[in-house]
Amino acid sequence: MEDINLMNDEKLQEIIAYDEQYYMPVFGKRVPLVVDHGKGAYLYGTDGKKYMDMIGGIAVNTLGHGNGRLVRAISSQAKKVIHCCNYYYNEPQTLLAKKLVEMSFADKVFFANSGAEANEGAIKLARGYWYKLGTPKPKIITATMSFHGRTMATIAATGQEKFRTPFGPVTPGFEYVPFNDIEAIKKTADSQTGAIMLELIQGESGVHPADFDYIQAVRKFCTENKILLIIDEVQTGVGHTGTFFAYEQFGIQPDILTLAKGLAGGVPIGAVLANKVASTGFGPSDHGSTFGGNPLACAAGLAVLEEIESKNLLGNVQSVGAYIQKKLTSVGKKTKKIAEVRGKGLLLGIELESGSSADVKMKLFEKGFLVSSIGSNVIRIAPPLNLTRFQAVKFISAFQDVLEGKE
Repeated sequence: MEDINLMNDEKLQEIIAYDEQYYMPVFGKRVPLVVDHGKGAYLYGTDGKKYMDMIGGIAVNTLGHGNGRLVRAISSQAKKVIHCCNYYYNEPQTLLAKKLVEMSFADKVFFANSGAEANEGAIKLARGYWYKLGTPKPKIITATMSFHGRTMATIAATGQEKFRTPFGPVTPGFEYVPFNDIEAIKKTADSQTGAIMLELIQGESGVHPADFDYIQAVRKFCTENKILLIIDEVQTGVGHTGTFFAYEQFGIQPDILTLAKGLAGGVPIGAVLANKVASTGFGPSDHGSTFGGNPLACAAGLAVLEEIESKNLLGNVQSVGAYIQKKLTSVGKKTKKIAEVRGKGLLLGIELESGSSADVKMKLFEKGFLVSSIGSNVIRIAPPLNLTRFQAVKFISAFQDVLEGKE
């Protein structure tokens, strides 16, 4: 057994050394885990250890790991055809678009490969809409502390200067206002404002939900002033908040919406959804994607939607998410070390009263739990939608032990 552990450790160190030598250092210092395989809510390392995946690939592994329906769909489609160009029709693409339209406010869908690409498409669609009307309105208002991606247009849309400054000059046409402040939007909007782009939970800045009244007011303002409302649901969509789309909980419908992350359970995909009016911003040759909407990704997307519906995973998200939030709030009162637990469903941010979130993340890792740390004091979780209450109990217990300094 000692020889096996030594071999596993040597393998880990070899991969880390190769990564430092050959991979661009965009991820900083990574957690010392080389993933070998996964099953359900767990990932298994080459070190032979099991880790509960409470970050779910950052809200990507909707069904956990090794889900039977998803694996069968991917395997079956891979045996038929993985990719065909968009000169031709492909059945999974058409059926996934149909399904998303039936589930949502939308009339049309376009598929991309990621959240950033979906947001690029939404920005382009909004500007194309006004251009085709003969009244270009290039300005788009977004919120401070927002995050919309890492491409040149989406860092410009992102309301955090640290993402933009090293890569200037950035794409022009974006203005930033404080989140949850309708008066700031009213003061900033003018005749050149074509769209307002918002997240319903700002995930990358600490899991900060929008206020219900704020989103209601933004929708009303957009309608009254003929401004397109873009809702970025890259992180909140596909059930993570307890409804398939988070906008359902705010009593509004956007004009344009973006999805990605969990839509295909780990296979790269992004989607732009739009109502009939906004979708006129694209015509033939206005947009496209070589890989977007490929049969493999869309077959995976269909499997994810089927699993969510057949297993009532939205109900599970609501009940298990509420349980985690309630219990962690109690842990905070007991230990005096949690300032707030916020979010919706299984997309939660745990703000620490004191101490380093990076330290807590590593201590949880040592106990076999994978989470994300945001900034200096927030732990984010976004586990699979099929996380069980039993698994949630184990995580909460480990979290409390870490806060109390127990080994």
